Amino acid sequence: MALEAGLLLLVIFFITIFIGIPIAVCIAISSIVTMLLLFPFDVTLFTAAQRLATGINSFSLLAIPFFVLAGIIMNNGGIALKLINFAKLLSGRLPGSLAHTNVVGNMLFGSISGSSVAAAAAIGGVMSPLQKKEGYDRTYSAAVNIASAPTGLLIPPSGLLIVYSLVSGGTSIAALFIGGYLPGILWGLATMAVASFIAKRKKYPIAERVSVRQGFKVFFEAIPSLLLIVIVIGGIIAGIFTATEGAAIAVAYTVILSMIYGTFKLKLIPKMLLETIETTAIIMLLIGASSMLSLVMAFTGIPDAISHTILSITDSPIIILLIINVILLIIGMFMDITPAVLIFTPIFLPIVQDFGMDPVHFGIMLVFNLCIGNITPPVGSALFVGCSVAKVDIEEVVKPILPFYGAILIVLLLVTYFPQISLILPKLFGL
Repeated sequence: MALEAGLLLLVIFFITIFIGIPIAVCIAISSIVTMLLLFPFDVTLFTAAQRLATGINSFSLLAIPFFVLAGIIMNNGGIALKLINFAKLLSGRLPGSLAHTNVVGNMLFGSISGSSVAAAAAIGGVMSPLQKKEGYDRTYSAAVNIASAPTGLLIPPSGLLIVYSLVSGGTSIAALFIGGYLPGILWGLATMAVASFIAKRKKYPIAERVSVRQGFKVFFEAIPSLLLIVIVIGGIIAGIFTATEGAAIAVAYTVILSMIYGTFKLKLIPKMLLETIETTAIIMLLIGASSMLSLVMAFTGIPDAISHTILSITDSPIIILLIINVILLIIGMFMDITPAVLIFTPIFLPIVQDFGMDPVHFGIMLVFNLCIGNITPPVGSALFVGCSVAKVDIEEVVKPILPFYGAILIVLLLVTYFPQISLILPKLFGL
């Protein structure tokens, strides 16, 4: 019966996805129908409702709406331009300086807003016209913007790492946050290396020298925005407050900062709150539905079956991690990051823990891998937004972005097989 129920779960799940039903509803439908095969009708309804409620009954999850709201306030607060000016300062006089400014801007803004789509839209929207004016190819500009947009999903604060913490059984959020820094920065540096190589070949212009006085002015203007990261992450690591309390502080700080910049408008509050509610509701429904799915998978033995299948192929940790990465890369192309984290963490985490992989290391690897799906067709949201702001078709961007994919995959392999990249900072801070 368990085998038949497991097959039914998978068939219904993929059929509902194929016909275009939202992913959260697909998870719920397939879980409930499968439970009807395993339990009586009344037990199924009670269990489904209970799992839906208990799945989101977590204090840590309160951080998500706060971080979402902080990101939305940032998007409407004129902060992107301050960070772009600071990014210009950091990128210096490298070949294709504006492209490097785009990458650094995405890393800074993405980490603060917690959204690759917001970064691609806000930073790309400002940088694309500037690069066009300087003679940059539009497809090159779009490729650089798209390839670097997900870096902020790794550089904290990251809602995805909070979700992973919950579904992995309480992995330290502080350790995950601090562990995401080096992988996120390496992603950005890899993108900049490819951008620099192409810029040299195409002889794109180098930015003019910035005077010391102008440099200090730009730096001091950016300090208030950058302090958000210092205050929130520093407070969480130091144990001054929890991730949830840090998220609430982030909201208060962004409101005050937007007021100082003179960009906070009272009339936008209902719109920002509604957008926060909509985004949070989608995430919470996904988490609740995934809680139902995890129960059904446990009864049907799907995680054990996948584990036995992988372990029957090889017992080498190197090959197992390679297989998991390939599976996740394929999944990421067709599924959004949050449901993929919720579904595949309980499947793959026990496998890697059997050969001693740290859950923090696995969480960073998992999120890094799935972030690549954010910039790949057919459902990469950052890919579509990046093409939209650059006013190019996806077909035009595919060839220019291929070298960036190659560089990012190399960094993924480094993050996978060199755990120190993800663990050195958490260990340094005693996490």
